[in-house]
Amino acid sequence: MSDPITIQDIYNLFERSEQKFDRLFTEAEQERLKSKEELDRLMVEAEQKRVKSQEDFDRRMVKLEATIERTNQQIAGLSSRWGEFVENLVRPGLERLFQARGIDVKETHPNVTSNRPNVSMEVDILAINGKELVVVEVKSNLTQAEVDEFLRKLPRFKQAFPAYANYTVYGAVAGIKVTKEVSRYAYKKGLFVIVQAGEIVRLANDSKFQPHSW
Repeated sequence: MSDPITIQDIYNLFERSEQKFDRLFTEAEQERLKSKEELDRLMVEAEQKRVKSQEDFDRRMVKLEATIERTNQQIAGLSSRWGEFVENLVRPGLERLFQARGIDVKETHPNVTSNRPNVSMEVDILAINGKELVVVEVKSNLTQAEVDEFLRKLPRFKQAFPAYANYTVYGAVAGIKVTKEVSRYAYKKGLFVIVQAGEIVRLANDSKFQPHSW
């Protein structure tokens, strides 16, 4: 027969249970604090990484902006040199070149634009006399594809500029760099070819050349 349970036994049971609860609570609290510390550490690391990433991004943006600024300055410099090539080398020589070929040029007009619907057009230089004109396309490095594009433009010129409908229209291509192959190609297509020759420009076309008219 088992001993009867006493009040002391019940107290002892509660005491052991309370001790176990306190131990479990303490362990749980320690684990919670450990987890919180780990979470705080991870959050600090994440913030540090975010700040570092932002700083890296800002540095890259500063470098990129500096590169863009240098590129813009280079482009502006090229544009300026390009304008100088057109204004100071090609345009002043047109009267001399074409008058020698029997086209008595009296006027030259740079950057002529037509905004008529379906026939908008930009012309680098127009060289004009009373009944004839030369449409001049200027390129830095003239290619055959650019010659072909210009040849597609010329038949539409009088639609884009109806004031010259009764003129005889010739075409000319000019370039800082023009290969012999491209020069011959443009020649065969009936275009005047203007090339740089030191401080002046000259026509690459020989005396046998017969220009095509539009």
